[in-house]
Amino acid sequence: MSQSKVPGQAWVTVFAGTAINLCLGILYAWSVWKKALVNPELAGEVMTGIDAGWTYLTNSQAATPFSLCIIMFMLCMVPGGKIQDKLGPKACATIGGLCLAAGCIIAGLMKSYTGLIIGFGIMGGIGMGIGYAAPTPAALKWFGPHRRGLIAGLVVSGYGGAALYISPLARYLIEGYGITGSFIALGVIFALVVIVAGQLLNTPPAGYQPPAPPVEASAATAIATKVDWEPSQIVKTKAFFSLVIMFVLATQSGLLIIGNAAGLLSKAGSAVPFLVANAWILAAYGGITNAVGRVGTGVYSDRIGRTRAYAINCGVAALCMFSLPMIIASENILLLFIATGIGYWQYGGLLSLMPSFVADFFGGKNLGMNYGLVFIGWGLGAFMPKLGGIIQDATGSLDLAFYISGSLLLASVAIALLTRRPDDSHLLADAPTAKSEATADGLEERKAA
Repeated sequence: MSQSKVPGQAWVTVFAGTAINLCLGILYAWSVWKKALVNPELAGEVMTGIDAGWTYLTNSQAATPFSLCIIMFMLCMVPGGKIQDKLGPKACATIGGLCLAAGCIIAGLMKSYTGLIIGFGIMGGIGMGIGYAAPTPAALKWFGPHRRGLIAGLVVSGYGGAALYISPLARYLIEGYGITGSFIALGVIFALVVIVAGQLLNTPPAGYQPPAPPVEASAATAIATKVDWEPSQIVKTKAFFSLVIMFVLATQSGLLIIGNAAGLLSKAGSAVPFLVANAWILAAYGGITNAVGRVGTGVYSDRIGRTRAYAINCGVAALCMFSLPMIIASENILLLFIATGIGYWQYGGLLSLMPSFVADFFGGKNLGMNYGLVFIGWGLGAFMPKLGGIIQDATGSLDLAFYISGSLLLASVAIALLTRRPDDSHLLADAPTAKSEATADGLEERKAA
């Protein structure tokens, strides 16, 4: 039976999920760590002072732990989604928090390239992937399709907003306690918050039906499958592969900017000593637009549809990627903030669009596992930061990487416009409960979709 209003526990789950993602967003501190670690001319030489024991890295080397973390994040979203669906979000968040703490402590204590790969790249990625699988599916199960964009945006806004405070916090810790101290402090504090907030996550009881959409709700966004697809079923659909490819092509541009934000401001603002010394400002600013983009995109995707929202975001971001080489060369700080801000918005919005796409296409019951499978596309997008590092080492700039990235965004728009929700009529026939709930108008809407 459908509820008249959303229970209070639903909103507790939403904001507990936001708190968890505020901590899992430690990934966005990487550009600050990278700035402290990279010096191609001194690569391999041992640092002195507070960072004694660490060695300088090349751009390509520094891209490896970041890219590996993303890959592990991707791979662990699948088992994380299974843990979420089977054992519940509390267990999922707890395991993720413990792995994150262990990874950061390992990275800090080993003081080496190998330690960064094992600690931040592997263990950190495992913690982020399993932890990230907990909040969004749990929250979306409480709400109907007409609010999925908003709810997904609120939950994942924490991950994007993390850059707002993590970048300056990481810089403060590096300056005061060294690279080692920053890794250990952030890992332990964030793990505690993830574990505690995770205990506030709950999924709806058996038989729960979210409130029905209002009469004036947009048909384009209120339409959704009436049945719950199994993971083994979704991988047989064209829509699944389209969503994965869309994820890959739209993710790569955001990761390219995130992994190089501090360096971009240092280069474009080379004539301004303050900007060179405080290049973390661009990463922190990016956190704001990233977070707002997640909520904002979620809101207008509920009104104009996921596909239109995706196409608008990626199309505008592509123009910005094509413009970045010229903007950096001209040292126009205002245009740099506008272009990267749009890039952060597009990337942030993607993370609210994709779980909403999956829930609309395949239902909410198995959302943890189903979204984990589609989330593979996010991890595959990690090729771009590594490619960008190789291009930068070879040419001295990221210009070619930006042109490639913009082209891929345009390709993603074309794929999105051709993607349709898979036909669920054969599943609906085998789901008597769902069939009884489907009205004649609903059947017509699904045919129109």
